Amino acid sequence: MDVQKIESLPPPPGVIGALRAGFDVVSGHVVLILIPLLVDVYLWLGARLSVDKLLGPAYGIAFEQASRGLASPEDASRLAQIQTLFNEALEHFNLLSLVTRLQTFPIGISSLMAKIMPVESPLGGQNIVSLPSGWLLLAYMFLVVMIGWIAGGLYFRWVSGTVLGEPDAGISPVRAVLQTFILSIIWMLFLIAISIPILILLTVLMLISPALASGAAFLLLIFSFWLIVPLYFTPHGIFIRKQNAFSSIYTSLRMARFTLPTSSMFVFSVFILSTGLNYLWSVPSSNSWMLVIGIAGHAFITTALLAASFVYYRDMNAWLQMVLENLKQKTNAPARQM
Repeated sequence: MDVQKIESLPPPPGVIGALRAGFDVVSGHVVLILIPLLVDVYLWLGARLSVDKLLGPAYGIAFEQASRGLASPEDASRLAQIQTLFNEALEHFNLLSLVTRLQTFPIGISSLMAKIMPVESPLGGQNIVSLPSGWLLLAYMFLVVMIGWIAGGLYFRWVSGTVLGEPDAGISPVRAVLQTFILSIIWMLFLIAISIPILILLTVLMLISPALASGAAFLLLIFSFWLIVPLYFTPHGIFIRKQNAFSSIYTSLRMARFTLPTSSMFVFSVFILSTGLNYLWSVPSSNSWMLVIGIAGHAFITTALLAASFVYYRDMNAWLQMVLENLKQKTNAPARQM
């Protein structure tokens, strides 16, 4: 009888069904795209907080010192190309982009402009505000990241509440922001703990052989995707199951343990959809008003994918709980018969 119960269980939630449900949620509540839309519009048309004049000279000296130790012209040319790319990135960098999920992962607001880093808009060149001191740079970084965490927590709360059909989102704004802080700090410490030895390892391998370092970097990339899958859903327990940050991490790891193939397919699908469509949204130049379509499209897609992740997490955990309960009944049945 217990075996029949297990066999009568519904199949696990599918990736396509979760994606469809996420798009349906946002289609019926288009106002959900407002936060990422406004963030991107400001990063596009607003002032740019630049660190070029503050950090540019220091990095210029560092590259000059590095070039003196190079023996061959090929190495010097390669270093010059790296310096040019670095200077362009530093010139385009907007410190205000730290407010987005690209820097506040896993909880935050997805942004197209944080990836494009425009220097022009249909209104002309951006108004550039240069930071005069390192202390002011640290203060602004702290402030912008704090704003990103707060806005990201409220954004996740809004979307998850809409998915659950609960007007109050089931979790208070203060608790959502507090748990966002805790989870983000845990993530930050974790990334620091693993990035330092990885950078040391890659540096040593680069000194031995660039090809060996490239191979190690490729293997680390594959391993990182395997690691991202169980960590991808670490915020969801906070907003769906009203857990604290530590319980949410545990629930995510447990879910990934039993559903790794399907969960991997879901995370991979989200990555492919968001990354692929970003190329489409980035087609218009930054000085064209057509970019508004790209910004709106990006806000809609990323919000729909976030809603789909909440749907998948909710349904998969409900299905997993059902399976575990049935397995427990099956295990206890022989003991009762004895």
